[in-house]
Amino acid sequence: MINGAHVVLHTKDPEADRVFFRDVLKFTSVDAGQGWLIFAMPPTEAAFHDSEKNDHHELYFTCDDIAATLKDLKSKKVKVSDVSEQRWGKVATFNLPGGGKLGVYEPKHPRPFKDTR
Repeated sequence: MINGAHVVLHTKDPEADRVFFRDVLKFTSVDAGQGWLIFAMPPTEAAFHDSEKNDHHELYFTCDDIAATLKDLKSKKVKVSDVSEQRWGKVATFNLPGGGKLGVYEPKHPRPFKDTR
């Protein structure tokens, strides 16, 4: 049986993005060998959207209070976008040191797992 998911982020500067996940986002990690960090992720959910083509994937982190989350990221000198109000939640992006962007959103929909906080 499937017992987890492994997310791969392609980046021009993997070391900088690993440091960002470790030091800024404070995600726990293990060293898989030669400094290659594998990070634990918060509870994860998957959604399937209509698309004209396959193999386009996105990563969003979820939060309970997007304003507080973005304020915290800004205090750590992370560049964040403005918040966009969508039917399904409030969404923004933030920049990774390697040049990529990740999404963050405060969902309006029910969550598919039990809250363990």
